[in-house]
Amino acid sequence: MAHILIIDDEPGICWALREYLTDSGHTVTVAASAEDGLAACDPASTESISPDAVLLDVRLPGMDGLTAIEHLQARLGSTPLLVMTAFGNLETAVRAVQSGAFEYLTKPFDLEQAGAVLDRALASGRLAAAVEEEPAEQNPAVSGDDLAGHSPPMQAVFRQIAMVAATDVPVLVTGESGTGKEVAARAIHRHSHRAAGPFVAVSLPALNPGLVESELFGHVRGAFTGADADRPGVFELADGGTVLLDELGDAPLSVQVKLLRALEQKEITRVGDLRPRPVNVRVIAATHRSLPEMIDSGDFRQDLYFRLSVFHIALPPLRRRRDDIPLLARRFLEQIHPEAGAGVLSEPVLEELRRRDWSGNVRELRNAVERAAVLARGNPLAVEHLPPPLDDNPPGGGELDDSDDSSVTQLERQTRRWFEQMARTTAVNGEEASLYSRYLAVTEPALLQTALDHCEGNRLATAALLGMHRTTLRQKLRRYGLDS
Repeated sequence: MAHILIIDDEPGICWALREYLTDSGHTVTVAASAEDGLAACDPASTESISPDAVLLDVRLPGMDGLTAIEHLQARLGSTPLLVMTAFGNLETAVRAVQSGAFEYLTKPFDLEQAGAVLDRALASGRLAAAVEEEPAEQNPAVSGDDLAGHSPPMQAVFRQIAMVAATDVPVLVTGESGTGKEVAARAIHRHSHRAAGPFVAVSLPALNPGLVESELFGHVRGAFTGADADRPGVFELADGGTVLLDELGDAPLSVQVKLLRALEQKEITRVGDLRPRPVNVRVIAATHRSLPEMIDSGDFRQDLYFRLSVFHIALPPLRRRRDDIPLLARRFLEQIHPEAGAGVLSEPVLEELRRRDWSGNVRELRNAVERAAVLARGNPLAVEHLPPPLDDNPPGGGELDDSDDSSVTQLERQTRRWFEQMARTTAVNGEEASLYSRYLAVTEPALLQTALDHCEGNRLATAALLGMHRTTLRQKLRRYGLDS
């Protein structure tokens, strides 16, 4: 069997891993620091070992685990290194993988899971044993988290981003609306060798249907009415960097042909021009649609799909990672009130946030927290500060139906659920009910703001639309902090 070196300062972790690996037939050596682990592998020492794999913690006394990777690689060559961390954020994943780690495990982990990863690492190490690799160059640390989450689905996303960021292959990012597809694309760009180059995101549905090709590939003077001068497109503007094609499923078939050429030939042709122009860009595509279904219906080119899906990252919906909701909510709240502590989000509020399905995913959660913070006016958030759930639609339903009767029915259903929930909460906590004022505090500001937006800020028109006197409207706007 294999000789495994464990470098970790937690006796409990070391004991459990030693017992499990020994029972599996492996020989185990334990070191409590990176310095001790390096000393154990020192070829000048008479007691030097040559481990077949290393399990390495990130947080260590003295030299940290990520710094130790480079030194271990210099001594052990192609020996696979597995990083263990209790802080499984994106930056740690990227630094570990780009520094040369085979894989990383987030504590606490299942021993059988660790054993399966170790078996894959050992198999990889045997294949690479004949080739002595150069020490991996450690990329500079990138500050800030691009994505947040400790749940297994998000840890898998972190690992995928870490692996693909070091390459130039096209990436397809899929997920429901609000899951963070553009955030993931920016993370890939930020952690890649193109980070110093431009990141240009274009939403295809937002483009004028008649000008999609011009926006993407540019045009020359006289190409069409209004083309008074040469103009570069998105691909040229992103030269040396990354292009995000958001909602790729909305691209017309005629544009898909040119996108395929840009990917395969690394060149584009401006509208009205015959001369191809070389471009040096990394393409990331994002969509909430099922592209395979669109291929079956003839709305998407299969060859373009294969070219774009070289590496596919599927972002999980928020309902599949409910354990991340408290972390995300606190993060959003801290962005609004940096001085606010974690205690501002009480357990009843967190429980309510976990309970909801969040059809709008992270975007909807952010909006809910920001709105609740405004209504709380610096006080601790309460459940009644949260907007009514917008995802409790009828079976098979999505957004509100256009018909008045259907919309009213759904609003009534949402109001009834909110009332029942509030009634239970006040009964349990012995609070004063005041459900009417609570409901108004949640719904009235949204109605006022929506009406204002509809009337483009014209308060006289807004008052007329709502059927109230403009003085009453002004008082309500001031009450809810909407008079700015």
